[in-house]
Amino acid sequence: MKAAIEARWAEEVEFLKELVKVPSDNPPGDCEAHAERTAELLQELGFKVEQHPVPEPFVRQNGMRSVTNLIVRQVFGAGTGPTIALNAHGDVVPPGDGWTTDPYGAEEHNGAVYGRGVAVSKSDFATYAFALLALIAEPDGLNGAVELHFTYDEEAGGFVGPKWLLGQELTKPDYAISAGFSYAITTAHNGCLHVEVLVRGRQAHAGMPETGADALEASVPILAALYDERHRLAGVHSAQKGIDTPKLTIGLINGGINTNVVPDRITFRVDRRLIPEENGAAVEEGLRELIMAAAPSTDGIEVECRRIMLAEPLRPGDGTDVLVKAIAIPAEAILGEPIGVTGIPLYTDARHYAEAGIPTVLYGAGPRSILKANAHGADEHLYLGDLKAATEIVALALKDLLSE
Repeated sequence: MKAAIEARWAEEVEFLKELVKVPSDNPPGDCEAHAERTAELLQELGFKVEQHPVPEPFVRQNGMRSVTNLIVRQVFGAGTGPTIALNAHGDVVPPGDGWTTDPYGAEEHNGAVYGRGVAVSKSDFATYAFALLALIAEPDGLNGAVELHFTYDEEAGGFVGPKWLLGQELTKPDYAISAGFSYAITTAHNGCLHVEVLVRGRQAHAGMPETGADALEASVPILAALYDERHRLAGVHSAQKGIDTPKLTIGLINGGINTNVVPDRITFRVDRRLIPEENGAAVEEGLRELIMAAAPSTDGIEVECRRIMLAEPLRPGDGTDVLVKAIAIPAEAILGEPIGVTGIPLYTDARHYAEAGIPTVLYGAGPRSILKANAHGADEHLYLGDLKAATEIVALALKDLLSE
């Protein structure tokens, strides 16, 4: 495996750089061009690529403009062994400010490639594709199949990515490995609830505010109750290693007409992170009750809550231990240290496979933490040594899982 990966190492690095050079920011979520370029690059490597465009109404419903998911299927032996899906997402958060390199330049400095999405998770397009090529180079004794699932809406929740592929019955794998980092195997992660709160009032002249119903004033006790809830949650701790406490953030607020007008409408969005011990529906119900209880009973004021998104947490499931063992043994040998099993305090597409009853873990190319990669930050980067190690580890794990 090592020799097969080494022989194509320069190709793998160039493949990754080409992926970084094509923007796929989400928002706005117009990812068609990146999917097309990825398909071209995969075809140049000899893969047959299925392109599955998601109908526009579903894409728009999830706040995006275009999504085409890609599947590569490779059968080994009689094909009667397990099917293992390898999933990574090509959509990325916008670059933001503070970069010292071109976010789409894929520049290489001191053994690392810099660019938006190079770590999360275009790197694992390369990890998984070239791990599969290494298997194809040495197929003796293998039985089963490997599928590459390259999807494009993780930053918007994965509902028209992996969940759509599974729901359309385009795939039914026995195991799934999703994009992750090299020095730990992730078996659990947080969930996420997004809620929009709309406070309606009645506009009035600022010279006579008593003739209106001030939506911003009515929002104040609701905001205060939400921040009190944030402080309460800081005392609730998950038993899952790598995950600390539930979180609550008010990340967006809009409203008002003009400086001299009593505001008639305020909206704000709440991000509530769930620990694995929590249930999304129960958390949503409790949050709605908290908001409505805090709303003042003022004439002319109305309050509404609506769900934007609910992503349940990923929890370890039956069969997860098979994947952990297959990855941990080669990882420890190649990296020269024990590989921990942990959770992470964010949410990913992996949960969609787990919700479908598919044993799932996260493992791929990257450093010891999201912070060290500057993922979602300026100067996001990936050390090429981590990419090479992850490619070899994934290839060996697949070989173990497919060996007769």
